[in-house]
Amino acid sequence: MIPLSLAEIAEIVGGTLHNTDGSPVVTGSVEFDSREVTEGALYLALPGARVDGHDFAARVVAQGAAGVLAGRPVDAPAVIAPPVDTGHGNSYVLAEDSDGAGAAVLAALAKLARHLVDRLPDLTVVGVTGSSGKTTTKDLIAATLAPLGRTIAPPGSFNNELGHPWTVLRADADTRFLVLELSARGPGHIAELCRVAPPKVGAVLNVGSAHLGEFGSREGIARAKGELVEALPADGVAVLNADDPLVAGMAPRTAAKVVLVGENSAARVRAVDVELDDRARAGFRLVTPAGEADVRLAVHGPHQVGNALTAAAVALELGATPQQVATALGNAQRVSEHRMALTERPDGVTVVNDAYNANPESVRAALKSLAAISRATTPARRSWAVLGAMAELGADHVRAHDEIGRLVVRLDINKLVVVGPDARPLHQGAHLEGSWGEEAVLVPDVTAAVELLRDEVRPGDVVLVKASKTYGLWRVAEALLEAVGK
Repeated sequence: MIPLSLAEIAEIVGGTLHNTDGSPVVTGSVEFDSREVTEGALYLALPGARVDGHDFAARVVAQGAAGVLAGRPVDAPAVIAPPVDTGHGNSYVLAEDSDGAGAAVLAALAKLARHLVDRLPDLTVVGVTGSSGKTTTKDLIAATLAPLGRTIAPPGSFNNELGHPWTVLRADADTRFLVLELSARGPGHIAELCRVAPPKVGAVLNVGSAHLGEFGSREGIARAKGELVEALPADGVAVLNADDPLVAGMAPRTAAKVVLVGENSAARVRAVDVELDDRARAGFRLVTPAGEADVRLAVHGPHQVGNALTAAAVALELGATPQQVATALGNAQRVSEHRMALTERPDGVTVVNDAYNANPESVRAALKSLAAISRATTPARRSWAVLGAMAELGADHVRAHDEIGRLVVRLDINKLVVVGPDARPLHQGAHLEGSWGEEAVLVPDVTAAVELLRDEVRPGDVVLVKASKTYGLWRVAEALLEAVGK
């Protein structure tokens, strides 16, 4: 963050100073985890489900923090954020309501982030959204932009009203590119995030079934995702997936230049001659108006081709050459955890940990990657799909899980382990499609899944683990690796 005094911060967020004359200057980072606070930092006192950040205010200041952004009075030098409107025409007293205190801090954080963006005229903000692939694509975009200048991107999926402005505040006067991931739990959420950090470049990856319970239909999801391209200026760039009709159909919603990407012949930036190696890493010929280059990805899965094309288009629009893009994509490693993390044990068992999150589209992509890896050798390796439930599908829950169970059988995956009662329709779908005997097994929890796999996985097998993060299935992958000291 750029250096700001507590007095300046109070003025920016419309707050009041407590226990300070406002002269201390924030020269470090902005943190909401008291364990991450360093000398000169600004600490965000946020109420949590189990602990209240306000209780740590005095401690972090004693450890060197310059001050605290708080929602109620604390025993430390602090900027106290103002009351927040509830949306019902009344404001509430923050000191009496911890939820109100949290809302006040988040609103103040958003104002502080917007102030920073406005103070950095040479900063280019890049936003990316989509039903799946946002985090990996964000990482690939950052990798392709890094050779062009200092680039900031969030660790993992920091894509909401806390993680989004927190990431913005990592930027400083030397930052050239700020790559942000935008998520939505309802209409208007992406538009609000765009007001915090107005994007110059916006990329929409796909419209799937994630959060179908909140939006009601894929068309509703498309309306929400399209808020990103609507926020772009006339001199901005919208990168849209030509292979997804709902995404390509967003072109009329933006005043910005539109760049289509994909394997579709209509795409301006496209991939041809796509091939996969024995670890499902894609190679292809990158075709662009500026020239062509051969790309060999280091990340796993055929679905990464589309993610890489989006990153390529962004970088090309911001000054990279096709060869620079190809080199950066070839060097780009997986950054965020539990996303197509492929690890091979000493006994030849390959564990693919893709258990950070799941929706129908991402599970299909992961299963196709599993099939590709297992069949890349002769004879084919035995394949295991360890799947938990996909959350937030609403009334579509049973049908979506049934379809995934059927797909496992159609892809000729050898073994299916369905984890937990919420995923039962997945097991039923596999049986209805023709999975008999012990090809598909339903187990009650992670512990049972680990016990089964430890007993039955053999050297050379390939094991995919995937579910929505609520179910914690990455513990299955970790247990399989710990079993052999990995």
